[in-house]
Amino acid sequence: MKQGTFVHGLILGAFCLGFGLLLALTNLATSDSIKARGIEDRQNSLGQVIPASIHDNNPVLDTIDMKDDAGEEIKVYRAMKDGKVTGVAYEIFGTGYAGKMKLMLGIDAEGRVLGVRALAHKETPGLGDKIETKKGDWILQFAGLSLDNPPVEKWKVKKDGGQFDQFTGATITPRGVVAAIRKGLDWFDAHQAQLLEVN
Repeated sequence: MKQGTFVHGLILGAFCLGFGLLLALTNLATSDSIKARGIEDRQNSLGQVIPASIHDNNPVLDTIDMKDDAGEEIKVYRAMKDGKVTGVAYEIFGTGYAGKMKLMLGIDAEGRVLGVRALAHKETPGLGDKIETKKGDWILQFAGLSLDNPPVEKWKVKKDGGQFDQFTGATITPRGVVAAIRKGLDWFDAHQAQLLEVN
C-alpha cells in the first residue's frame, strides 16, 4: 500500500515538474513577443491621442515617471519635435457606474487636449460603453479644450449645469469621464514646467 502511494506520488510529482518546466520554457520563448505586443498596443493608444504631425520621436520610448496628487506613479509619454516637448500623454482614472475607468489623455504643450481614449472599463454595454470610439464619437468632443475652455463651472455634464452631453440612461459614466479629464488637465497645469523640461 505504501509503495503504491509512493509511486503515485512520484508520477504526480514528475507530471507537475514537467508541466512547470513546459510553462517556464513557453514563458521564456514568448516574453519578447509579448513585450513587443505591449509596445505596439501602447503606440496604438498614444497614436490616437498624440498626432504624428507633432513629434519626430517615439513617445512610447520617451517617458518620464512622476507622481499624481495621491502619490501614485504616473508614466508620462512625451512627444518631441526638433528637441522640444510638443505634447504629453498619460493615463487618467475616473469612476463610472460599474467602477474604475482607465483613460489615456493627450495634451499639447499649451495645455489643450489633443485627444482622450478609453483604455479599460466595465461600463454597461449599450449605455456606458459609448465612451469607446468604436461605439460612438462622444469622447472626441474634448479635443481642443483646455482648463479655461470651457470655464471651470462648465466642466460638467449638462444635467449638472455643464456643457457636456450625458448618454440617455447613463449619466454616471460621462460624469466620471468629464471629471477625470478636468483633473488630468489640473495635474498638467500644476506640473507643466517639469513635463516640458528637456534635459
